[in-house]
Amino acid sequence: MTRMYKFVKKTWNPLVGCYYDCEYCWARRLAKRFKCRACNEFRPHIHPERLNQAVLPKSGLVFVCDMGDISCQYITNVRRVLGFVEDFQRKYETEFFFETKSPAFYRFFQRLADLNPRKTILSATIETNRQITLEFSFAPITAERYRSMKELAWPRKHVSVEPVMDFDLDVMFKWITDIEPELVSIGYDNYNHHLPEPPLSKVLKLIEDLEASGIKVERKTLREART
Repeated sequence: MTRMYKFVKKTWNPLVGCYYDCEYCWARRLAKRFKCRACNEFRPHIHPERLNQAVLPKSGLVFVCDMGDISCQYITNVRRVLGFVEDFQRKYETEFFFETKSPAFYRFFQRLADLNPRKTILSATIETNRQITLEFSFAPITAERYRSMKELAWPRKHVSVEPVMDFDLDVMFKWITDIEPELVSIGYDNYNHHLPEPPLSKVLKLIEDLEASGIKVERKTLREART
């Protein structure tokens, strides 16, 4: 399996699992290969043995918990992990990247730990502006995710439009520019889940418009839509 984002140096999963049950979740399928029973069942849980500074790079960017959604985890476990990150950030220049489908959860981050905003990127997955995600996932609707990210007072933000689903170009452009991310990652489904996909021309137009507005775009899998 290829790295989820090209800018990520390492993925680190002290927390694993999610309750959103997205039909297109690659992590849930991968977790079935693990020996840990909680991982197999994709139940939110902590691996305390991974809270080890020796396993993390002293520079570059670390994606925290790509094998699950941090918003589904127990608060006590999240506090423990964020406290570890806070301590690590005081010692090293490593940047940490978090991503969720419930960015309203980020309101708790500043209560749970004093993360360094310069070294912390907060991301949300927003596959479309339409409510079609309800057909495939129990995650909050994308309109809620947009509002939470727009209101989030954080200097470094990212938006993942992956797997992209059909969208309204003007609305999607407005949502993303309202959020003011430093980077957007856009790509189609890699696993043939028969999602309602937009034509490639629309995706390329969104990329063109975003870049013209000054937002950097990471191009993931770009191809013709499948029917």
